[in-house]
Amino acid sequence: MSVFDKIILSCGDLTDKSADAIVNAANNDLQLGGGVAGAIRRKGGPTIQQECDAIGSIPVGFAAITGGGNLKAHHVIHAASMQLGGRTTAPALRNSTAHCLRIASEKGLKTIAFPAVGTGIAGFPMRECAEIMLRECVAHLKGKTSLEAIHFVLFDQTSLDVFEQVWKEVQEQGALDAGAGT
Repeated sequence: MSVFDKIILSCGDLTDKSADAIVNAANNDLQLGGGVAGAIRRKGGPTIQQECDAIGSIPVGFAAITGGGNLKAHHVIHAASMQLGGRTTAPALRNSTAHCLRIASEKGLKTIAFPAVGTGIAGFPMRECAEIMLRECVAHLKGKTSLEAIHFVLFDQTSLDVFEQVWKEVQEQGALDAGAGT
């Protein structure tokens, strides 16, 4: 199975995803307010926020893991791509995505599901989000990892269309890069 077969895009509700972990688009104070975090808080129950409170603040660009509470996912990995009430930046998104993947691999997880981190409340552009996150996932999968599948669960068809277009471009670039090496 190639790296490209391990990344799966779909439209749906991230909080309904059966995976070893789902990723929360988090602030660095790990306060589960609105957007994806709010949906995780509502469906997952209070234990997720309690675990976040026990962890406390983390640096922007990092991630932290908690249990999944009442979710189908066993864990939630909180990607701190912004400060509370702030905006997501490209470096913060790149670093927090990479950190989520490292945490998942260190924990021996096989499946992880991401939303389009930072594109809601934090106002990050969808296309740039897709480019950064998909490239980080490809880079991670090229190394040693426990992950067998990385899912992107997009909220609506428009977001899925953007991710699918960028994913096609990333795969074409990968094929060109592979061809250049021969």
